[in-house]
Amino acid sequence: MRQGVASGELAVGEQLPPAAELAGALAVDRNTVLVAYRQLRDEGLLEFRRGRGARIASAMAEPAAVTEAAQALVAVARRHGLGRGDLIRLIEKLT
Repeated sequence: MRQGVASGELAVGEQLPPAAELAGALAVDRNTVLVAYRQLRDEGLLEFRRGRGARIASAMAEPAAVTEAAQALVAVARRHGLGRGDLIRLIEKLT
């Protein structure tokens, strides 16, 4: 779902399938989907409305842990004389 929001495949306000339906499509337990839905809700990506199910609440912000790691990477790169272009090439090489 994070990837779907980031790519624009899932739009803000879009309703998600019920947990049981998604679990069946993914061949996982319904509780697994419920845990994921709750985690995404806690992160602010989903909202639950009684009788209306789960919807995409907002465009996804970068997870704090990723932002912190990126800031640390930039700091280390600067200490070693690497610039923006060097970091971009490095990340593209790694992904």
